[in-house]
Amino acid sequence: MLRGYVLTYLVFLYAPIVLLPIFAFNDSTVIAFPLTGFTTRWFEALPATPELVRSVRTSLSIAVSASILATLLGLCAARVNARYAFPGRAAVLGFVMLPLILPEILVAVSLLVVLLTLGVQLNALTVVLGHTLICMPFAIAILNGAFGNLDPAIEEAAIDLGCSRWQAFRMVTLPLIAPGIISSLLIGFTISLDEFIIAFFLTGSDPTLPVYLWAQLRFPARLPIVMALGTLLVALSVILLCGAEWVRRRGMRRSGRRDAGGFFA
Repeated sequence: MLRGYVLTYLVFLYAPIVLLPIFAFNDSTVIAFPLTGFTTRWFEALPATPELVRSVRTSLSIAVSASILATLLGLCAARVNARYAFPGRAAVLGFVMLPLILPEILVAVSLLVVLLTLGVQLNALTVVLGHTLICMPFAIAILNGAFGNLDPAIEEAAIDLGCSRWQAFRMVTLPLIAPGIISSLLIGFTISLDEFIIAFFLTGSDPTLPVYLWAQLRFPARLPIVMALGTLLVALSVILLCGAEWVRRRGMRRSGRRDAGGFFA
């Protein structure tokens, strides 16, 4: 019964993703069976849509910026959590990780109210700030593991040999935790690229890609183009997640630690 339940759950979870490429290559504007034929014209129509290209550029710039900011902030937080003890450390870390468990609609509305109260105009920068808030808990979790797998004696040895603390961190610690940093960047990029709720509330005149796609769902004739783009996004997300997992396992092997499992454990 347990195996049957697991199989049913996996089919229910991944069947929509399997249907995306099927209808993306279907030569019909109607999303239904039976299929009418094979075509690639929906993919060819993607670069010919200026609004779509603009939304892709906006989403890519926001995803890159948010992943970098989240990783930098997560690096500082993970460093402090792994190397220093101070009163209220657990409470502070729990507060920083709070966006991970809060409903995104609550976070989005709260950010919108704060920004409007401060008189901040909604634009791509406000979306970057919101996405950074969402991505940072994931970055902290990944980098906490990277620092946890690193022996503090290595950095202390570099300091004893004449390095300053900054030199020891830059020349010794940073290269050893580089796989964790790369994983954090990749995961942050994927989360930001797919994020809809916060982008919907905080976007300005230039919508992100998920917001643009949501608007296109009102027009049935454009659904095949949305399916084609969704197929490309799924492929990109899988590639990024596989890359992050490969980097993480490579870092575990380099550190000589036992792999306790990751994204695909």
